[in-house]
Amino acid sequence: MPQAAIFDTDLEHFDQDVLAASQEAPVLVDFWAEWCPPCLVIAPILEQVVREREGGVRLAKLEVDEGENMKLAGRYAVRGFPTVILFRDGEEVARFSGARSAGFIEDFLDEHGV
Repeated sequence: MPQAAIFDTDLEHFDQDVLAASQEAPVLVDFWAEWCPPCLVIAPILEQVVREREGGVRLAKLEVDEGENMKLAGRYAVRGFPTVILFRDGEEVARFSGARSAGFIEDFLDEHGV
């Protein structure tokens, strides 16, 4: 399991990196693509919010166009990018799509007890 608050994951490591790790701390998964401008806008905002939470939540970055990662987008019915899904105890708790402000992300996490 990754110890870092912010890390990259992929299809091969997703179950361990996200589902198993979310038993210990909530994990946000950022489903993103290099060609997606809103993905590039939200990435540093997500990273900032996660860093400010000092270990209260982790951020897994999943590039959907890399290798077999698109299969995970299919598994979780991701329809657009970026989509951010919050996992706790191995299950999806909530999600949002599109570039959002730090305030929105903070409120989203607060609303879900993170």
